Amino acid sequence: MEFSVIGKHVPRVDAPEKVTGQARYAADYSLPGMLWCKVHRSPYAHARILHVDTSRAQRLPGVKAVVTGKDFHGWSWGWMPETRDEPPLAVEKARYLYEAVAAVAAIDEDIAEEACDLITVDYEELPGVYDPEEALQDGAPLVHEGREKNISIEYHWNFGDVEKAFAESHIIREDRFCTSRATKGYVEPPAALAYYDPAGYITIWPAKQSPYFHYRHLAACFKLPLNRVRVIQPFIGGGFGGTKNDSVAGDFCAVLLSKMTGKPVKFVYTQEEELTTSRRRHSMIVYNKMGAKRDGTLTAVQTRVIADGGAYTAIGPLTMYLAGFATTLPYKLPTYKYDAYRVFTNTPIGAAMRGHGITHTRFACEIQMEMIAEELGIDPVQMRLRNAIDNPKPGTMYETINKVTLKTCGIKEALNTVAAHPLWRDKDKAPQRRDNISWGVGLSGTAYLGGARQRGHQSCGAIVRICEDGTVNLLTGATDCGQGSDTVLCMIAAEELGVRLKDIAIKRVDTAYTPCDPGSYGSRVTILAGQATQMAAADAKRQLVRSAAETWEVNPEDIEIKEGVVFVTTDAQKSMPFSKLARIACYSGSGAVIIGTGYSGYGVEPLDFDTGMGNGGTSYSFTAQLARVGVDMETGKVQVTDFVIAHDGGRPLNPLGAEGQNEGGAIQGLGQTIYENFIMDKGKTLNPTFLDYKMPRTTDVPDIQVIDIITDDPDGPFGAKEASEGSIVSTPPAVVSAIHDATGIWFTELPITPEKIVKALKEKGDKKGHGSVREAKRMKERQET
Repeated sequence: MEFSVIGKHVPRVDAPEKVTGQARYAADYSLPGMLWCKVHRSPYAHARILHVDTSRAQRLPGVKAVVTGKDFHGWSWGWMPETRDEPPLAVEKARYLYEAVAAVAAIDEDIAEEACDLITVDYEELPGVYDPEEALQDGAPLVHEGREKNISIEYHWNFGDVEKAFAESHIIREDRFCTSRATKGYVEPPAALAYYDPAGYITIWPAKQSPYFHYRHLAACFKLPLNRVRVIQPFIGGGFGGTKNDSVAGDFCAVLLSKMTGKPVKFVYTQEEELTTSRRRHSMIVYNKMGAKRDGTLTAVQTRVIADGGAYTAIGPLTMYLAGFATTLPYKLPTYKYDAYRVFTNTPIGAAMRGHGITHTRFACEIQMEMIAEELGIDPVQMRLRNAIDNPKPGTMYETINKVTLKTCGIKEALNTVAAHPLWRDKDKAPQRRDNISWGVGLSGTAYLGGARQRGHQSCGAIVRICEDGTVNLLTGATDCGQGSDTVLCMIAAEELGVRLKDIAIKRVDTAYTPCDPGSYGSRVTILAGQATQMAAADAKRQLVRSAAETWEVNPEDIEIKEGVVFVTTDAQKSMPFSKLARIACYSGSGAVIIGTGYSGYGVEPLDFDTGMGNGGTSYSFTAQLARVGVDMETGKVQVTDFVIAHDGGRPLNPLGAEGQNEGGAIQGLGQTIYENFIMDKGKTLNPTFLDYKMPRTTDVPDIQVIDIITDDPDGPFGAKEASEGSIVSTPPAVVSAIHDATGIWFTELPITPEKIVKALKEKGDKKGHGSVREAKRMKERQET
């Protein structure tokens, strides 16, 4: 197809508001008579709450109300009914350091904060547990009474006979991999303005990337029907999952304090509160066992994952599911066993983050496969190509051993593309060592899901209204939290209707008016909200075409709309501007209202957490990535100079946006590979500022080339698949592979800091750098000669 809008480089539709400062974020909202909410937090990581005395705080001039955990009457929330273990405020125990215990509403921030200091809580400090493997031991302190061995979630899946496969393998490796706890790194902390009006309606302006989660939480907490909870979506200052996909103590407290006072109540967490208390990416320990034949063909993978879940369950069941189900991608795997344990500890809660779940286990499998290739003397590209899944022929599907179904798969084309790139092709021609810097090039081949699924409501909806002058209003419940989805949805509507992009106006999410939507997570917006938008635009277009056919007395099938012009394909004399057709359709006879509706559908089976069978998404992206690094063999500092990312995202609808998303994901992945980690001491975060929590700066960003692998997935709107998370999965193994190429050392624990590199070089006795992979190969060749 030739497209008029899809595939074009267009600016973001929200760019003017953002660059002119007109965009309003949650912290920008205020109302007359507004009060400020501040939270009192526990000074202990694990303690029994004996008594809470708020009397001094209540007597402070300017304080209007104080709430404690008992004011929520035992209500708690979580991802599934059986995992709802988190109260808005701690009641009987504080389970992590700085957990919210009480909250205050006062006439200004300073008074609210002073009042929090006046709250007295009697605690009985309890022994804590801070390491997930220690938490599993007999006799370890229990974070939640009755949860044996502190197990939050566990899965045990078996696909084929792995023991038989290992027995028949030529080579078997067993390794331990570790990933770190990481923050999302957005600059906008949690914030909201809430008003519980006298008629019993809640209106809230929160910083949420999935507002329909939030409106269900509030309805359940305050025992209201959903139509009495209105969430109005501000602009979002970055999301990436976790905290902004869920609720926080301030959200519930602001609403309850507003109900008690009759005033609007606002809270804005400090960045330190965000970094010490909000949801983080899980850290995981991955014990991986992999077998292969002599030619490198994989025979089996056995994975045991122990994840640090923190104090509550949150979205943990989905995290552990995702960490396991996608191991059968992007390589053919005949047998697979997965044992997963998400463990409670007295630390902040582990939750979703970009690349949810899959980043951990894919890192382990990818590096272990390359270790095997090295031992077998097989080129790492050939090892991957030998095992990579083929792209199914049109109309067919590939099914993995756990019944994940693929209709398109561009991993082989992506691998061949990066292998032909000069960075890889000519790496042996360039000097590997210059002064103290040893250079290396690494490779990865990974997969990620798009249209991620949860249990319960999954459908996205869209409404397209044709205005009488030919302009168009688009309403969806999907949130643009910075990823550019509003632009893509407008492009889809414009392409389907045949109008110009500038004629489409998308409205911000407001749960009182916009269609219900599961949320912005798991690369689902373009695929599923996009599908709903395309269907709604097609519905509106059918009504317009019918009106044009009646006007011209022709068959509707002979009418086309393109670039704002309506015409008859069989008669060049019959054409008119789209604006004229809109007036005819809306004003003819007694008049009409042209509204199109659409909603997405999965067409696949429900998630099966018990067996791990089936699809976690509607489609799957595939990424091959190169990384070039320079390692200072004296100091251990790593400089990353180049990324080449070949990404199968189906068909990029907005190439500029897709490129930016691939770049952003890669930089987040880089941070978690060599920089980022919360340093903890008995539940206390020792680096709670961006000064001490190291993240990539603009000066650390390498040159990035993104290459689109076009596969045109049949289930995505105009062939699209995900484009925002695949590169955060592919980056860590590519960088680790490159560091190994430079140093000759395999690192299995992230982040790879300079200290770890120097220590490893000393242990190897190779500080001068004569043990890099290619130098060792050249030395062997010289000796043989």
